[in-house]
Parts: sequence; structure tokens; C-alpha cells
Amino acid sequence: MEQSNQDRLLLIQRILFEETDEDHQLSIQEIIDKIKFHLPDMKLDPRTIRSDLETLERNGVDIIRNKGKFGKILYSYQSRLFETYQLRLLVDAILSGKFMDEVEKKSMIQKLKTLTSKSIAKTLPEPVPTIGQIGEVDYQRVQFAIDCIHRAISKKRILRYQYGRYNMDKEFVFSREGAIYEVEPYALIWKNDYYYLIARFLETGELRHYRLDRMMNVEVTDIQFRKESFDLHSYIDKSFHMYAGEEIRIKIEFDESLINVVLDRFGLDADITKVNDELFVYKGKAKLSDGLVNWILTWGNKARVLEPDYLIDEIKEKIQGMQDMYKK
Repeated sequence: MEQSNQDRLLLIQRILFEETDEDHQLSIQEIIDKIKFHLPDMKLDPRTIRSDLETLERNGVDIIRNKGKFGKILYSYQSRLFETYQLRLLVDAILSGKFMDEVEKKSMIQKLKTLTSKSIAKTLPEPVPTIGQIGEVDYQRVQFAIDCIHRAISKKRILRYQYGRYNMDKEFVFSREGAIYEVEPYALIWKNDYYYLIARFLETGELRHYRLDRMMNVEVTDIQFRKESFDLHSYIDKSFHMYAGEEIRIKIEFDESLINVVLDRFGLDADITKVNDELFVYKGKAKLSDGLVNWILTWGNKARVLEPDYLIDEIKEKIQGMQDMYKK
């Protein structure tokens, strides 16, 4: 096949993109050597390559020139769509997705690596095989569910599906004896390494959340709905560990060693009052649920509920149950 000037120009652009960055630069002769590897029959000289580089610059390619040893000019391309740290964030998000299989993770990461130089791409992590990974069939179901939910949210269409969880025999058991859930989908969010659908359950009118990998037979209907006022940030903040429940006001005394735990959970604008050098009190709203109770118990004698009384009673009952279990 005849090798044209356009072929050479595109190849130079690709060489700069794939093989140069802040730490890797090429001289004119090195660019010529790399072109010859791909286009061995093409006649090349330094003046032609310099002219090509100028043409690329006139057409928006940001080429950096630096002086190397003995005054030699070195060329590189450094204007990336994503900074290296941004690519790392995206790769880590993919790696943390518990609902994705290893094949899909590897495919997505390889695509991200094409957005930077080969040398930087080599520094990005690869998926590590894990025990108990999601199966191919399950992941295909998750892929389909993501597409359906995204479409339903954007078009404001009611969703139908079945929901459930696994039992001790690792068998998937439908909730509500397999009854169909009908919801108004509001948001699809990433939480605790899983996707969750936040939706209004039509049967009761309540806002609830559902883990996407536990949704089966997802279907987008033709029925449209009008989205009610909804504060996503507030809902997430008040839903401990993605458990739903009645919203209550809580007051908890914490050991000073847990200040960062509380700030991580409630944010820097959390209502915190210092009692002394060893204790502080948090006041705010939360969803009353097993998730809240278990989170408080996680901190043992470093967290003490002050209000409300019925939450204190629940905590005491849970502690008593744990003591009774160990008396057997």
C-alpha cells in the first residue's frame, strides 16, 4: 500500500501521544526511527519531520520543545484529557466495584490507559483476581439493570422489578414472595462499593433504596411520573449504611479519639460540642434502623447515646442480647 504524507502525519501524532509525556521526550532522529518501524519504505529527513510538527501545532496539537544534551531539541506531547491522578481515581473506582467481574474491569482499565502515554499507562494498577467474584451471568444482569435504571431516571418512567437477597444456603430468595416492585426512580448512586437505586415506592409513597445487584427482571414501563422535590445529599447523609428507617433526632457522646470518624460520617459542618478534652457531643438527624444501632455499637464504650430514650433502650436491648448469647 502506498504510504502518503497523511499517513506520516497521523503516525507522528500517535507516536507523540503514546510514547511521550513529561518524563519522556523524543528527538527528531528518534521520531524518524519510530516512523521507519511502521513505514519502512518512506523516505524521511529532519526537515520533513520539523514541517510535520509545525503542521500539527497549527492544527491544535500542543507540542512541547525542550533542550536536551548538547542543545538537541526534544519533543513531547503533555496535554492530556485526564491528569495521571484523575486516571488513577477512575481506575481505583473500577477496581472497587464489587458487582463487576474481572474481565469487565480489565476491559475498562485498558480503555482508560489509551488516554495517556504508554509509560504512564504501565503505572496504573491491574485487576487482582478475588475469591467469590460475581459470575458472568450475574454481571450481565447488572449491566442490563444499570442501562434500564439510567434510562428510566432520564425519561422519568416508572420501573418494575423483583427484589431479594441470599439465604444461608447461598440461594437467592425473592422478597415479598416475588411480588413486583413499582417505583419512581430518582437517582442511581455509588455507595460502599455498590450501586444503589433511590426511588419512591409507589405502594407506600416512601423513599427507599435498593441495591442494584439484588434487583431482578428490571423493566422500564411507558408510565411517566412527575418527580417530587428531592434532596439527594440529605437523604444519603441520613441513611446509615444504606438502611432505611424513620428520621429521628439523635444526641451521642463520643470519645475524642472518634472525632475524625464522626466528621467522616457527618461532614465538617456537623453539630459538635466539646464537653472536655476527652469527650464531645454530636447532635443531628439520622434514620432509625439496625444500621444506625450497629454503627453506634461498633465503637463500644467510646460512644454513648444521650437522646432519644427509645434509641437508648434499643442499644441496651442489643447489648443485653449479646451478653445472653455468651452466657450459654
